[in-house]
Amino acid sequence: MRPFFSFYGGKWRSAPKYPPPVYDIIVEPFAGSAGYSVRYPDRNVILVERDPEIAETWRYLIKVSSEEILALPDLELEQTVDDLNIHPEARTLIGWWLNKGASRPSRRPSSNMKMSVMGKRQGDPPSGWWGSVIRERIASQVGRIRHWTLIEGDYRCLQEMEATWFIDPPYVKAGKYYKYGPKTLNYTELGAWCRSRTGQVMVCENVGATWLPFRPWLNTKANESRSGGKVSREALWMSVRDLA
Repeated sequence: MRPFFSFYGGKWRSAPKYPPPVYDIIVEPFAGSAGYSVRYPDRNVILVERDPEIAETWRYLIKVSSEEILALPDLELEQTVDDLNIHPEARTLIGWWLNKGASRPSRRPSSNMKMSVMGKRQGDPPSGWWGSVIRERIASQVGRIRHWTLIEGDYRCLQEMEATWFIDPPYVKAGKYYKYGPKTLNYTELGAWCRSRTGQVMVCENVGATWLPFRPWLNTKANESRSGGKVSREALWMSVRDLA
């Protein structure tokens, strides 16, 4: 599947470069747009998200019908999502597609979206913004995540279980744009929690982070809206415990 919404720091493009899940259960304690799990939709996915707007989006996607998605309206460039006579969670979903790679859903089309839609910007396909292509894509995918579980809350609310853990928290230095960013986390406590997980554990960060013994993993193009298209030097810590 392709992403259900665009989100800052999403891992959908780079997910195939991480080890595939070896368990039937995938847990993402910092769900965001769940770029890793979206690559493996048939697994039993558990998403945990503290941000109410992200949690609302996933609750909506897990339960909404394809027909309801297809019935959602386009947004004129001079409109805001508040002008649409639809459920609030549908407005939030549309809001994610008005500004690429943002950490919050937007109320109105971004300048980049306007330029793209008006044909004044080269290189950005229309499918990158809210419209018929995105609407049809989401509608074709929602039926595959009915069995997913969304838990709204802090990562510490999760019970211990044997699973594939894909842990992608706000990075110490690059995570400042999130609503619940580095200042809301105790990384010493988070590191100990990650070490205590059972099964296949992957923890993401940037090169230079020291709260776990990370090693360089891959270089990816950073989000243009925040980093000007620079390269993000990704790091990874892995632990595999209790595998048969």
